[in-house]
Amino acid sequence: MSADPASAENRSPDLASADPAEVVAGLSLEQKADLVTGDTFWTTAGIPRSDRAPEVPSIMLADGPHGLRRQVGAADHLGLEQSVPATCFPPAVALGSAFDRDLAHRVGAAIASEARAEGVGVVLGPGLNIKRSPLCGRNFEYLSEDPLVSGEMAAALTQGIQSRGVGASLKHFAANNQEHDRMRSSSDVDARPLREIYLRGFERAVKQAQPWTVMSAYNRVNGVSASENRWLLTEVL
Repeated sequence: MSADPASAENRSPDLASADPAEVVAGLSLEQKADLVTGDTFWTTAGIPRSDRAPEVPSIMLADGPHGLRRQVGAADHLGLEQSVPATCFPPAVALGSAFDRDLAHRVGAAIASEARAEGVGVVLGPGLNIKRSPLCGRNFEYLSEDPLVSGEMAAALTQGIQSRGVGASLKHFAANNQEHDRMRSSSDVDARPLREIYLRGFERAVKQAQPWTVMSAYNRVNGVSASENRWLLTEVL
């Protein structure tokens, strides 16, 4: 009998035990493109197992900084279409004011339990951008104007979510401080305040809680789109 090239000693490892860099290296250009463009509005593309890489399952994501928002029919980014019933928790503006880490952890764990029940693998939250302007359309969704409070509370929320086997997604990295024209606006910040104010909360939450994912911001940072900003996403993060 001829040797099977996909035998146990040659077969690619399971995803859980594989090195992420090696998994990416084993994907074709088309598969890499599939992963970053997604399958449906709320799911990533699944990649079948091969000799070079393990199976990468499709993952469902859902909004949920203050309660799960999983849409069952038509999907949209504004929440206009119907969602499955879920608990509505106090928004970050209220939770951050409590500065109660244990409470934040419990809220995160409860949201994650509902996410698991709906097959959601990653909850898109918490949001911890600095409240730079009272006119920001997401101030209700951000924890504080103070990076210490934001970082500590976001870390607790993240740990609570991930304690139930659901990934968190810290957002929006970074300096997403206005909603008006956010796809084209640039947050222009000098190096020192960027480090000491706008990135400090993210640094604290990432180091303490090790979030599974981080969501890039919609805006530009010093003229470069956050989602294409090598300095921000590769060197800093």
